[in-house]
Amino acid sequence: MKVLAIDQGTTGTKAFVLEEDGAFNKVASFEHQQIYPQSGWVEHDAEELLKHVSACITAAGKVDAIGLANQGETLVAWDSETGKPIYNAIVWQDDRTKDITEKLKAEGAEALTQGKAGLPLDPYFSASKMRWVIDHVEAAKDLLKLDRLRLGTSDAFFLDRLTGTFATDVTTASRTSLMSLDTLQWDDELCDLFGVPRQCLPDIKNTTGPFGLIGETPVRASMVDQQAALFGHGCMRPGDAKITFGTGAFALAITGQQRPEKNQSGLLPTVAWRIADQPALFAVDGGIYNAASAVNWAKGLGLFSDYAEINSFPTETALTRGLVFVPALSGMAAPHWDRSASGLWLGLGLDTTKLDMMQAVLEGVALRAAEVVHAMGRLGARGDFISIDGGLAANPYFGQFLANALSRTVTVAGSTELTGLGVARMAMVGAGQKNLPPLPPPLRNYFPTAPLNAALHARFGIAILRSKGWKNF
Repeated sequence: MKVLAIDQGTTGTKAFVLEEDGAFNKVASFEHQQIYPQSGWVEHDAEELLKHVSACITAAGKVDAIGLANQGETLVAWDSETGKPIYNAIVWQDDRTKDITEKLKAEGAEALTQGKAGLPLDPYFSASKMRWVIDHVEAAKDLLKLDRLRLGTSDAFFLDRLTGTFATDVTTASRTSLMSLDTLQWDDELCDLFGVPRQCLPDIKNTTGPFGLIGETPVRASMVDQQAALFGHGCMRPGDAKITFGTGAFALAITGQQRPEKNQSGLLPTVAWRIADQPALFAVDGGIYNAASAVNWAKGLGLFSDYAEINSFPTETALTRGLVFVPALSGMAAPHWDRSASGLWLGLGLDTTKLDMMQAVLEGVALRAAEVVHAMGRLGARGDFISIDGGLAANPYFGQFLANALSRTVTVAGSTELTGLGVARMAMVGAGQKNLPPLPPPLRNYFPTAPLNAALHARFGIAILRSKGWKNF
């Protein structure tokens, strides 16, 4: 068997072919434009994304099945008759709907979204983006009257245009704030809350489809990129966890076949995947808005010029020396969910160097990840190790500091393309492959050598409070 995996991500689209013997090779890669109409707004050209997905399919040649990983919460609105988008894709990072979510929160609606969808009221999720399109895009109003408006995450747009199947999968639907985690279907109460007509939404299917044909090739898997990465890490049992350090950082831990109980942890219950007629597997998710984006921002400021410069530092940790950075450059996601939080350095002095500041940036990202993982542990989702991938996973200083912050072994996954590998393996499952090829062995393990004590974690906690505007310190 030979399958094509397409990883349509925030900054680009990549394609890989996985073969039955385990050979896994990239066959295409494209970057796309990032559009910033105003502060806090992030958009993509949906037609450009589709063009790149189509080019990936062409580059792969003949395969037995296709798997598609998508950005998650990114929204597209289009005309069901022409298939044309009526507005740019609104990206998951976009915060233009914060007034909508704050108004609903003030009205006490968050209890409903958390109770049914498991999600807080935040612009991150797709439902408020759908509401914004209906309110602000004139073509949406016209198409709604004609019953031609389609609202969906990017996967639904790709599938509709490429296969004629207007569908999403259960993992992606679980990121909209419109799907009930109990029924795994669109919920009328949630749709009414956001003012999103249910008839505009795609069908919700299992992660393994079926999603239709592209030419003669079946699409056998479609899922959120982070869930695809979870599968690519080989996480299958309760407690298995991974963190992907990309533009943001996304931690997921499998909890089992029962929906995670309501809790005050700030973590999000989500669907890991649902295969064929098997029960859905659930997970808890903790997103961090800024990871590699914080490092790249610091590079743009001139704190370093080459990534090799920040693989090691000549001094003890910046945190130990009282220098702390909070990477809240786009606000704070789990477990705080505070869009008003801002990036912050504490402890700067006349002797602080650029490398000191950069060391604090890396540590700040790791400490934010540790916050999320510690919250998962309090819910019982704790294994013996945690698997990481993404650009920052290649940084040895970061990996060792993270292991110390977690007091847990950190394993660097054996592939740098876990999203593509995960959705490829899921496509094989969907195509009927019984025995999946083995995962590549880990590249490296980091063992805790100097676990951070409570006082150092508290120092970062104080910095978090200051970044959220708390004036008592």
